[in-house]
Amino acid sequence: MAEKRRAGDVIAADAKSPKADADAEFVCQPEVGALLGGALLELLRSRPDDPVGFLAEHFAHLSAEAEDGAPEPRSVSRALWVLSLAHHSHRSAFNSNVRVAFELLASGGGGGGGGGGVRGRLYSEVLRSLCSEGGLSLSTAAPLLRRVQSHDYERVPFQLFRQGVLTCAVFADYIRKSQCLYAAVASAPDRPAQRTLCQAVLSTLREALDTADRSDAARYLEASAKISPAKVAQAMAEVHPPGQRRDGPTMDAQEFEDAAAALFIARVRTVT
Repeated sequence: MAEKRRAGDVIAADAKSPKADADAEFVCQPEVGALLGGALLELLRSRPDDPVGFLAEHFAHLSAEAEDGAPEPRSVSRALWVLSLAHHSHRSAFNSNVRVAFELLASGGGGGGGGGGVRGRLYSEVLRSLCSEGGLSLSTAAPLLRRVQSHDYERVPFQLFRQGVLTCAVFADYIRKSQCLYAAVASAPDRPAQRTLCQAVLSTLREALDTADRSDAARYLEASAKISPAKVAQAMAEVHPPGQRRDGPTMDAQEFEDAAAALFIARVRTVT
């Protein structure tokens, strides 16, 4: 019986070996190895909280790229996805993803590799998409984009690419912060806030921005984030002491947002 079992094991092993060899041969194909290796490299670069979801998104993007025949739209879509993997406040991961996005655009977008830079048209398209995905309206984003975009025919080096991407990401967060400030000033969601109160808060916001380090756009967001509810309340109280009537001209949410945006944009260096 023991010999029969051993003989059966040998036969089973022999039967399995062709399939095992075929599986090994399949995995060793250059295309498959590059696919799996690229996925693992992206996973190690990004270190996402949800590795399974990350890999699912990774392969979904590869599938979409295979169906789309145009290389430049594919590279832009891929770059935007990479940039969405880490918030700009996570500096190390964000900077790593910006580098990956830059290399994707420089090689896939006809840039001839990272050393040649990214075409200005692709760079501007990425910035517009970042603003749109950040929830910014066209009217709010346009003044900023005019400062940081480049000409279509230009090559954008990495440092300029990183600064433009960071500026748009920070600006989107900054605008959301300003919207929260307006909500704190307005007496009711369906009524515009008093203009004098809005001006007081904008003045407080301007003071915070003036204390920021001008070397990095992220410092402006950090400065504005330090405006606590108590500081807003203090500014409001200085304009309208408790018990005083609050009548007079008003300011709607869009005007307040435009004014807050202008404070930020005035501090962004124009690309020349």
